[in-house]
Amino acid sequence: MAATPSMEEYRARIQAREKHIHESWIKAMEARIVRDELTKCYRGEGVNSLQNCKHLAEMYVGMVRDNKVGPIFVDG
Repeated sequence: MAATPSMEEYRARIQAREKHIHESWIKAMEARIVRDELTKCYRGEGVNSLQNCKHLAEMYVGMVRDNKVGPIFVDG
C-alpha cells in the first residue's frame, strides 16, 4: 500500500491539476475563436470559401487534432 501523501505533495498535485485545466481551457478557447472566424469566412466568401478560408480550416483541424478539443463540426 502507498503511504498517505504529505500536505506538500497534496498541494503540489492540486496545483499541477489546476495548471493543466487552465492550459486546456486556454487551448479550447483558442480553438473556439478560430472556429468562429472560420464560420464567418465561409459565410462571407460564398463560392470562394474553399480557397479563401483554407488556412483557417487547416489551423482549426490542427488545433483539434493536437489539443483534443471540441468537435470539428458544430451546429450553430
